[in-house]
Amino acid sequence: MSDTVIVWFRRDFRLSDHTALQKAIEYCEEHDTKWIGLFQLDPHFTNNIDLHHDYFFQTVDEFQKRCNEEDIPFHIVHGEPIDVFDKVTKKLNVEAVFYNKDEAGYGKQRDNEVGEWLKENDIKVNAFSDYYLHGATEIRTKTDNTMYQVFTPYYKQWRTVEKPSVIKTDLKEIKKHSKNLKDSIDAESEKVFKKILKDCEQTWKALGEKSALKRAKRFVKERMVDYDDNRDLPYIVGTSKLSPYLKTGCLSVRSLYHMVSEHDSKGAETFIQEIAWRDFYGMVHAEFPEFRDVEYQSKYRDLPWNDNEEWLQKWKDGKTGFPIVDAGMRQLNKEGWMHNRLRMITASFLTKDYLIDWRQGERYFKQKLIDYDESSNTGGWQWASSTGTDAAPYFRVFNPTTQAERFDPDGNYIKKYVEELKDVPKKYIHNPSKMSEEEQKEINCVVGKDYPLPSVNHKEQRQKVLSVYKERT
Repeated sequence: MSDTVIVWFRRDFRLSDHTALQKAIEYCEEHDTKWIGLFQLDPHFTNNIDLHHDYFFQTVDEFQKRCNEEDIPFHIVHGEPIDVFDKVTKKLNVEAVFYNKDEAGYGKQRDNEVGEWLKENDIKVNAFSDYYLHGATEIRTKTDNTMYQVFTPYYKQWRTVEKPSVIKTDLKEIKKHSKNLKDSIDAESEKVFKKILKDCEQTWKALGEKSALKRAKRFVKERMVDYDDNRDLPYIVGTSKLSPYLKTGCLSVRSLYHMVSEHDSKGAETFIQEIAWRDFYGMVHAEFPEFRDVEYQSKYRDLPWNDNEEWLQKWKDGKTGFPIVDAGMRQLNKEGWMHNRLRMITASFLTKDYLIDWRQGERYFKQKLIDYDESSNTGGWQWASSTGTDAAPYFRVFNPTTQAERFDPDGNYIKKYVEELKDVPKKYIHNPSKMSEEEQKEINCVVGKDYPLPSVNHKEQRQKVLSVYKERT
């Protein structure tokens, strides 16, 4: 008799407000069976452990430890998706598999392949929307039931649709219906995972669901009211910093939305818009599967991108000679996170000052960002390069110096991440090359030696990029 239900965890490492887990518990109750948790350790993501995957795998480790503490079975099996399920189903009599589905990208392809294999092997497949507040097909135009091309009308419609409730799951019920399976399903896979963890070099604070909920509550209570005013200022803690928890699923977007929506303030409304942007780009990616590789606007698919590897490396290293750009990139390289205003500034600089292909930047952010989400990240890059849906107009080219003067007026953010500029006077912090030679020597920061000269002339590059885009508009 079939007696095992699998909850397949992927980017939803929590025990509360978890659609697939709750549905599995209900199924176990109805069919008098037991469940186990499974994480497929995909070789697709283990070849190169950079900051993005370092954070992710340490989150998986934290979740496994928590499950062990609660006597909840959570097993890690290494291999290609179908190989993993073939291995598991040969060891266990599996009746059904529950998971929260992906709607785009590699995840969707994987889900489709595994789903077909499970059905062929007479195993019930139960897939649910959980990652977004509203799935890719939920918000449609009223006229012809198609995808919204522009965010503003999308958001108006999104705001009118009833939001899903928080799913209440009792930990006692989770444990009651879990299978007593303490022995490893595949000992070799556990060894592989331990080796991966040894390759993870970072020490991350506050991993996991409990930390996520604590930070969310603190943000809503202390900083959300000023979110609209402070979110663009990188030198203060004005954002929520909840994005890594949403990406790994340690925090449910439903729980977060309902925490925020209880408050009536401009800050709350602006934050809710950010949640809607996440849904919007998820929809765009689902509708346009080539999103990560192809410009949404066909007229910009033949842009003559610059192949200057030296410039690309300067950008990656935070050595462009533009302090605000360099500060943003150094924060990314150090922390695996970057303030959203800086994401826009650095992306605009790469694509419009350097005229380097936005895909190069998107791929680098994928390596480094601990909150990397392929739909939102691609959406941001196509917005900055003016190639996406509802993107910045091509003639919007961020001036890195004026952006810095506006959003980091005293240079506090710059000085935090660009240490060689820490003693530069305020009046020169956004353009250190304007200091006299004597002033440079006095503070031990000789421009061109200790800190690079500007690698390009912004005004000249702006004219070049405008002519390139204008020819195709």
